[in-house]
Amino acid sequence: MAERGSGRWWQIHSIKGFFAAAVILVLVCGGLFVSFVKGLYLLPDKVCEGSVQRDVVIRTLPLARAAEEWSDHRGRGTDFMFGCRVSTSGDSILSGSVNLRVSSKDEWERGYGSDGGARVVRTSAGRVAGLAQLDDDGVASVYVPCEPKGAGEVSGASALVAEVAVTGKSRASGAARRQALTDFAYQLTRHAYVLAGCKGPSDFPERLPHYGDS
Repeated sequence: MAERGSGRWWQIHSIKGFFAAAVILVLVCGGLFVSFVKGLYLLPDKVCEGSVQRDVVIRTLPLARAAEEWSDHRGRGTDFMFGCRVSTSGDSILSGSVNLRVSSKDEWERGYGSDGGARVVRTSAGRVAGLAQLDDDGVASVYVPCEPKGAGEVSGASALVAEVAVTGKSRASGAARRQALTDFAYQLTRHAYVLAGCKGPSDFPERLPHYGDS
């Protein structure tokens, strides 16, 4: 009887030991996994001088061990430029720029669509317009009229034009990728409107309508 009880004791402790080892293995593997993919989650809540929500970047770029951002703005009038780039250790780069251009809305649309032989989808909210090329390797762009403060700085119809693209692999594809790139471009443009000193109110809608909603 003593031997039978002893065997049962050994079985119970063996089972407990197995589960304890399994838990430890899961924790270790989980920790290793997190250490290899946490890069984007270590970025600030808002990147690009606090203009773009980190969630937009996470929706766009593949998970990576490390990620870093860079942004800068300079110039006035047609020399104005605001740029931002988020890069990962996996060599994927999400980059966007906003420039002040002398351009009508029609000219802007033709530049990304019919003039370049590409098909695009469009969205708009009030004076703000957005588009994305249907090619998965294409770009997204946002257009908003902007008259810089200071008479005579720009001659003709002028606007802020944002352009965003991904170099390397992307986490999203198809419609999800186009939407993420457009969200990134829109949030950049809202910030650039203030930096460029555009006349008129700087209040923008929270987001542009999704392409499927417009």
